[in-house]
Amino acid sequence: MRNWITVIAIFVSLLGYSQNEELFEKGNSAYQEGNYESAIQQYEKVLDNGETSAELYYNLANAHYKLNHIAPSIFYFEKALQLDPADKDIQNNIEFARNMAIDDIENVEDRGLSQSLQNLIATFSSGAWAGIAIFFSVLFVVLFLLYYYSRRPLVKRLFLGVAALSMVFCIAAVVFGFQQRAFVEDNQYAIIFSEEADVRDEPNLRGDASFQLHEGTKAKILEDYQEWTRIELANGAQGWTNSTNLRRL
Repeated sequence: MRNWITVIAIFVSLLGYSQNEELFEKGNSAYQEGNYESAIQQYEKVLDNGETSAELYYNLANAHYKLNHIAPSIFYFEKALQLDPADKDIQNNIEFARNMAIDDIENVEDRGLSQSLQNLIATFSSGAWAGIAIFFSVLFVVLFLLYYYSRRPLVKRLFLGVAALSMVFCIAAVVFGFQQRAFVEDNQYAIIFSEEADVRDEPNLRGDASFQLHEGTKAKILEDYQEWTRIELANGAQGWTNSTNLRRL
């Protein structure tokens, strides 16, 4: 009985994968024909089926960009970057999308050693760092075996040295992977989706808004209180806005 359940589960999984591939290709075809609304519909059906990938988010963002949908375009480019931070096409296209946004927020960064290290860690996703760690662990095993069976002292020292270096890289990749995962979990961001969003000093409607944000602006989530969310911009400005004004990444 269990074997039949396993077979059925595999069949359903393959059927779902096939369906998502078909929807994805329909979306690509619609995009190539310039029917961006239809492409978006097909891509969103794939998302509704629980399938995600950097390529899917990237194509969805491009379709929204073609229709001048500022917030959705930036949102899905950001989602694509979360899955594949090193992709040059995503990095280039998100800059075009950001240029459509009204708000010009100056990014104030710490230029110290810690920021340089964080930039290095952010080069790859946690999954990519895991893959790098596996590569260097396998390389270590191969080199250690070569060291063990080698007869020439010079060659043995060479293999041992490179094997030790591979292990160092493996450990570093593991640490960086955990750091990247912790950074993503501890730093939640959102995109403003409202055309205009008031930002206030307190989570209420008393008094005038401190400033306004517009669709497409990225903000860091600091805390939530009832229907309000406290955010921080790249320039350090903070305030409260209604939670309905933004969509979390």
